Amino acid sequence: MRAAGRDTESGLRQLLDEWDPIGVADEARDEYDCMLAPLPHRLRRGADETEISDFLRFELEDHFGLDPRLSDPERMAARLTSWWAATR
Repeated sequence: MRAAGRDTESGLRQLLDEWDPIGVADEARDEYDCMLAPLPHRLRRGADETEISDFLRFELEDHFGLDPRLSDPERMAARLTSWWAATR
């Protein structure tokens, strides 16, 4: 993997671990790996906050079985899109 790819993955992993919607980031460093490829792919395509929020909401509900309202995917989508714009 290229250095830029590792930097992107590392930054994204840090953001997801800080968000930590299931509360396990301290114990499991790979819990959110399922989002490490789909998120940059969407962001590279120009996905906006709504699309990112919809993706996060789906992952929370479908993959993790959580009520997304408790994790504020809209706020996280705003954070992710801002981070992405700042890294480009």
